Amino acid sequence: MKIQNPHDKFFKESMGNTEVAKDFLANYLPVAVMEVIDLASLQLEKDSFINSSLEENFSDLLFSAEIDGKEGYLYFLFEHKSYIDGGIAFQLLKYMTEIWDLKRNKEHVKELPVVIPLVIYHGRTEWNKSTNLGSMLNGYDQLPIEAQKLVPNFEYLIYDISSYKDEDIKGIAQTRIVLTLLRDIHSGESTKLRQSILRAVYYLEELDNKESGIGYFETIMRYVLSAGRALTKRDITMIVREVENNFPEGSELAMTLADQWREEGIQKGIEKGKQIGKEEALAEVAANQLTERFGKLPLDIKEAIMEADSIALGLLLSNIFRYESVEDVWKYIR
Repeated sequence: MKIQNPHDKFFKESMGNTEVAKDFLANYLPVAVMEVIDLASLQLEKDSFINSSLEENFSDLLFSAEIDGKEGYLYFLFEHKSYIDGGIAFQLLKYMTEIWDLKRNKEHVKELPVVIPLVIYHGRTEWNKSTNLGSMLNGYDQLPIEAQKLVPNFEYLIYDISSYKDEDIKGIAQTRIVLTLLRDIHSGESTKLRQSILRAVYYLEELDNKESGIGYFETIMRYVLSAGRALTKRDITMIVREVENNFPEGSELAMTLADQWREEGIQKGIEKGKQIGKEEALAEVAANQLTERFGKLPLDIKEAIMEADSIALGLLLSNIFRYESVEDVWKYIR
């Protein structure tokens, strides 16, 4: 149940399924773009271009496909922050050039392949950024056409799932499940998220292969139990009950995962309690040491010490004999 980044895992397990990716592209690519892509040739590539400093905010998938009869690529960038990043076009440019570098340096191609960039976003606010690189360049729009030709620019396709209505979500069961859960996972309303999960369970009933349905149900449950922060114990109980009634094949798995979720919640509570107890003890030691050195402490300093975290308190205690006055405490607890 301990997943470092549940959004990344769910996105890659779901959209990394070639059939789901094909279905998504067939339903959501602009018609003119769809006409030049041979979906039958779509293949998932192993490469990723997200560095470790950004992997908490972004995920990516690279697919190869014939584009207008030639080798080409579709690059999915998934933004799983809850807010909008205005630098997406610049990030995409870097990743596209990395793809081209690989083609030139490893495969020694003479002509670079077309790379079509797609961005999937599921934040809490509606996407309101321009979808071209030129918008990031100061004064680009005011340049004459002849000057604009000398400056790199491109557009990317944006899929703002957070704004999708139920009727906007199309495709096979797995595609609708992915988009529905990504749309609602950030919801602060437990009722809305619970309904979204139950809708996903109903979609699973459409699958002919019940074994694959159970496998995907586990993916769904692990995701929502890891990332669905609005869910309560009551919500989980209701979800398990609905699964028992509507998707009995997954009922045992649902109960097992729910039990793990409750146990992990209890353990987190215990660890949090231990941490709070540790900080209270450190704060008391620090206050006593300072009182012995400087006499009665000012109220604001005493309150700040009691509210400080363990790192700040550790620094405060390790430097306590260097203080010339009690005011030196502010160096560590402000």
